[in-house]
Amino acid sequence: MHKTNVLVIGSGGREHAIVWKISKSPRVGKIFVAPGNAGTSELAENVEIQTTNFPELIKFATENKIDLTIVGPDDPLSLGIVDEFQKAGLRIFGPTKNAARVESSKAFSKDLMKKQNVPTATYKIFRDSKIAIDYLKNQKFPLVVKASGLALGKGVSICQTFREAEDAVNSIMIDKSFGDSGSEIIIEEYLGKDQEISIHCITDGKDFLLFPTAQDHKPIFDGDKGPNTGGMGTYAPIPWAGKEYLDWASKNVIKPILKGLKEYGSNFTGCLYPGLKLTNEGLKVLEFNARFGDPETQSYMMLLDTDLLDIIDACLDGTLSQLKVNWKSEFAVCVILASEGYPVNRGKDVPIKGIKEAEKVHGAVVFHSGTKKDDGQIFASGGRVLGVSATGKTLREAVNIAYKAITKIEFDGMQYRKDIAAKALSRDQV
Repeated sequence: MHKTNVLVIGSGGREHAIVWKISKSPRVGKIFVAPGNAGTSELAENVEIQTTNFPELIKFATENKIDLTIVGPDDPLSLGIVDEFQKAGLRIFGPTKNAARVESSKAFSKDLMKKQNVPTATYKIFRDSKIAIDYLKNQKFPLVVKASGLALGKGVSICQTFREAEDAVNSIMIDKSFGDSGSEIIIEEYLGKDQEISIHCITDGKDFLLFPTAQDHKPIFDGDKGPNTGGMGTYAPIPWAGKEYLDWASKNVIKPILKGLKEYGSNFTGCLYPGLKLTNEGLKVLEFNARFGDPETQSYMMLLDTDLLDIIDACLDGTLSQLKVNWKSEFAVCVILASEGYPVNRGKDVPIKGIKEAEKVHGAVVFHSGTKKDDGQIFASGGRVLGVSATGKTLREAVNIAYKAITKIEFDGMQYRKDIAAKALSRDQV
C-alpha cells in the first residue's frame, strides 16, 4: 500500500493536534511540519520554512514527494497558498484565496450573510475614520468595532461608550494596530453576553460533514473578563447544544453560505467554521473562519474516531457523501497555558518543566503551540504556549483530568483560565 507523505503548514496547537491525529493513521508515510514547534518535532520532521513563503513550500513539497498538504493558519489561505499549490499540480487541503475571503474580509462576509439571509448582527462598513466616528455619535451603546481583515482573533472591541468606540476606530484605522487589516472596519450591534457556539464542517463544495458543537473561551481572564485572545480553552461537545443546533446551522448558515460562495465563483473546499451567538432573537453568526479553529481542533482530534486522512481525501476527491465519520462518545477539554503578558505582548523565552509528567495523567495529552527546543530543553517562546487536553466519559471528568495535568507543568509567568467549561457544568447536566 502506498503511504501518504504529508506536509502540515503552521506552528500552533492546532497543527500539533492535526499531526498527532494523522500520525496514528496506518496510511501515513512521512510527516513534515513547516515551521512546527517543539511538540510537532517529536512526531514529525520540522522544516524551517515560514507559512507564507509559497515558493519554498512548493519546492519542498515537490522535492520530498508530498502527497498531501494541510494548511492550518488563516494567513497563507488568505494570501492564496491553495491557488499556488494547485497551479504547481500539488494536492492541498483548504479553500482558495477567493473562498477564504469569508474569513479574511469581514466586510465581504457580512455582505454575503446579508445577501443569503443568514442571521447576523446589523452592521455598517467604513473605510474612513472620520465618517465612522461621525456615525458613532448617534449610536446606542454598547456596540462592536472590528477590523475587517485578519487580526489573530484580537481585532474586536466591545465598546461601552462613544469614547471607547472612538479610541477603537482610531487604534485600528489611524494607529494601524493590525496593519492593513484595519484599513476597513465594521461597526455592528452588540449581541449581548450570552454563550457562543463553534460549528465546524468539512466540505467538498457539494456536501459537508458537521463536527460536534464546541465552545471556545476568548477573553484572557476567568468570568470572560479582560481583552480577547486567540482562545484560552475549549470543550466539545456542548452537552446542551446537540443535534437541533447542528440541524439549525446546517439549514440556516452552512448551506446558504456555500451556495452564496458558489454564486460568486468561489466554491469552498476545506473546513468552514462559523462562530454562533445565542441571543434573545435566536442564534446569530458572529463571523466565519475558513480553517480549523485553535483550540477547538485540539478537542476535536481527541474525539475523532475516523482516520483524518480518509476525511481529507474524501473532501478533495468530492466523495464526502459516501463517508461515515465516527466520534467517541466522550467529552474533550483543552485548557491553554499562556505566557506572561499575553495577549498584549508575547512574553520572553522561559524553560518549561513537567510536560512529560502531565502526559502521564491518564486521559491527558499536551499539545504545543508557542514552544521551541534548544539542547533538549523545551522553552515557552511566548503567546499561547501549551494546550493541556483531556478526554473523559463526562465533561466534569475531562475537566478534572485536564486541570490535574496542569498541576504538573511550570514555567515563569504561566497564566491560564480556571473556569473552562464552567458554564456547562453549572447547568448540572453533566
